[in-house]
Amino acid sequence: GQFAWITVGRSPLRITEHPFSFSSSAEDPDRIEFTIKAAGDFTSTVGDIEPGTAIYLDGPYGVFTYERNEAPGFVFVAGGIGITPVMSWALADRGDSRPLWLVYANNPWDDVAFRDELDELGHRCDLRVVHVVSDPPPGWDGEQGFVTEQILDRCLPDDGRQRLEYFVCGPGPMMDAASEALLDLGVDLDRIHTERFSFI
Repeated sequence: GQFAWITVGRSPLRITEHPFSFSSSAEDPDRIEFTIKAAGDFTSTVGDIEPGTAIYLDGPYGVFTYERNEAPGFVFVAGGIGITPVMSWALADRGDSRPLWLVYANNPWDDVAFRDELDELGHRCDLRVVHVVSDPPPGWDGEQGFVTEQILDRCLPDDGRQRLEYFVCGPGPMMDAASEALLDLGVDLDRIHTERFSFI
């Protein structure tokens, strides 16, 4: 759930740094992965970086993680590429048996990142995934539209809901709406954790 600042070039002392969340398992120190959506000048050209180019990482930073948390379970509400932090949590790699609910919002179904990986994770740990699609394909019978209080109320357990910890990451408007919905459902503010990045 942490992030690093990335600098591309000959020196780590450049003015321009870019923050990205790790998407690789924290239990695999030999391979570091980031999942980057093309959304700006740097991100739209990151795929053009030649193999062998020097990349400097400054980090890890952040406390967007379930570690050192004694909650009986966790809820992750993600929008789009905001799914990346949960991929690094490594509950399955650590043998953590606590349940995890993932409410994952996207526009078209084809844009859903980590679909196969999430299916595989569901066989290795206690993970329940609810996809919310605003532009569903024909025949879609899952949740539609945006993450709302009603959707969260249907997806989350009735018993012990107030003892879970909640993590929200994605586009700003989705995070605001999801956080407000959780508060309306009676979740304490100190149990709602968010990760936001602002790009200038």
